[in-house]
Amino acid sequence: MIDVPMRTQRAWNRDTLLAVNTLKNSPVYSAENIQNTHRQKEEPPKRKDAQGTKEPAGNCAGPAAPTPVPMQIPSLLHPIQKGQKVPVALTGAMQQVDVCLGWNCTDARCDVDVSAFLLGENGKVIGDDWFVFYGQPKSPDGSTCFEVDGREDREVIHLDLARLNPAVKKVVFVLTINEAVEKRLHFGMLNSAYIRLLDHKNRTELVSFLMTDYYTNVISMMIGELYLHKGDWKFHGIGNGVAKDLAGLCGLYGVRVSG
Repeated sequence: MIDVPMRTQRAWNRDTLLAVNTLKNSPVYSAENIQNTHRQKEEPPKRKDAQGTKEPAGNCAGPAAPTPVPMQIPSLLHPIQKGQKVPVALTGAMQQVDVCLGWNCTDARCDVDVSAFLLGENGKVIGDDWFVFYGQPKSPDGSTCFEVDGREDREVIHLDLARLNPAVKKVVFVLTINEAVEKRLHFGMLNSAYIRLLDHKNRTELVSFLMTDYYTNVISMMIGELYLHKGDWKFHGIGNGVAKDLAGLCGLYGVRVSG
């Protein structure tokens, strides 16, 4: 069972995962306080609005300006089609990549979250805390870090392959609508969802994917993935989803969630 970071003793369950989203509207965002939404800090982090515009949380995030709603989609210079798999030169000096994501909503209640699951050869996480999202902004090896952007993109996952645990063979990037079941929300209420990979140092685009299909029976979308193939990294534009919330995704990828 997954232990909450910062060496707390309790495990993730559906209630605590949902409580992380509740924390967006409270002054407490650190993993240390996931189990206790009423504890206060002297300098509270910023919160996330209903359109998916967040401000920084955790040690990985830097200053971010508010994102206009709707956001202007950046130019996608090297787009691929749904299902296409392409090699990405992520070796040598270029091993730090920014995975940038954005979207627009037609329903203001849609609160979209980004998650990254770090998977081994069996398609499951290599440990219960090897997924990165708004409430757990850094992987155990420090290679994968969540950040709110607020400039060109809505959210960014920083990935440093030089620090990545060698057991990780694939990183899947997922968009999830918070409280979708309770509020009867779905991906038919989104548009212009994209993912683009940038060289961290010079901000040049390596590859991008703009989603084309928005399903009304889906609340989480696997938008893309980076994976190792015969020693080289490749990117896959997925654009398919499931009717599962964050807790359901954890189960899908092997994170043991109680309750």
